Amino acid sequence: MSGYVPGEQPRAGERVIKLNTNENPYPPSPKVMEAIRDVGADVLRKYPNPTADAFRDAAGSVLGFGRDWIIAGNGSDDILAIATRTFLSSKDVLAYPDPTYSLYPVLAEINESGRAAVAWEDGFDLPVEGLLAARPRAVFLANPNAPTGTFVAPARVAELARRLDGVVLVDEAYVDFADENCLELVREYPNVVVSRTLSKAYSLAGLRFGYAVARPRVIEQMMKVKDSYNCDAVATAAATAAILDQDWARDNWAKVRSERRRLTEELGRLGFRVLPSQANFVLARVPGGAAGELKDRLKAEGILVRYFDKPGLSDKLRITVGSPQENEALIRTLRNLLT
Repeated sequence: MSGYVPGEQPRAGERVIKLNTNENPYPPSPKVMEAIRDVGADVLRKYPNPTADAFRDAAGSVLGFGRDWIIAGNGSDDILAIATRTFLSSKDVLAYPDPTYSLYPVLAEINESGRAAVAWEDGFDLPVEGLLAARPRAVFLANPNAPTGTFVAPARVAELARRLDGVVLVDEAYVDFADENCLELVREYPNVVVSRTLSKAYSLAGLRFGYAVARPRVIEQMMKVKDSYNCDAVATAAATAAILDQDWARDNWAKVRSERRRLTEELGRLGFRVLPSQANFVLARVPGGAAGELKDRLKAEGILVRYFDKPGLSDKLRITVGSPQENEALIRTLRNLLT
């Protein structure tokens, strides 16, 4: 099989502007650093709480759900792996709109399950009929989608959930940069699971912490197949502090949205065609279409962006929204390269 290919990481000590893996350009809450410093030696000596209950209680207080509606994981990738093991056997099919997060087919193949990649409808509308036609046991939907940044309205997701005899997992890794979310659907539909991560919105990509929200009966089944201690004590303490500091997080989200608008406008002036994004990145068609070549030229200038050599994406670059200084450096470099 072919494994998941992560975005390029710079070598130790290499100075680059890193706009290829959708990290938040702003630091985590100071309360996160305090929580990490407060973790004592005796805490590290012992096994952590196996279900990260401190975080589940904190997340529940923020989101309006009880602890039994939430499961924590070692990043949302861990949550996706748990969901795959919970809902799919080797006889079942995992369906997903295409293009999307490239980990989905990898997880299905590891699980020896079938895979059905269904092309998006025009305007990146959800291909409900195509997904249903695949007769899947589960549908994974990144919303906002990666790598496009496009968003499917909750009403459209609800239509799929009503008609599907299986699970709809809404992967909301980027949802805190969007205008809407699908969280309330878990109250209405017993077959909806919403997964989230603290990597992007809470600036904790290096920590690895994610979670999912679903009906308690569903969470109970997911708990059965997770690793015994999948969230360590340090990560749980930091994630708990992060999600409780909503003022810090929301201020950072607003700054990212503002820079996203500015970056979209500046790229448009340079001749890029930018898809409307609800995430912390944009997908932009390169003038002339030579996206791979431009990615290499940017790398030579010390700027990393993401390129996908796949049908429908090979003429585009995915660019993370950086800090104002990083975005300005990118635009200035692109202006020089293109002229």
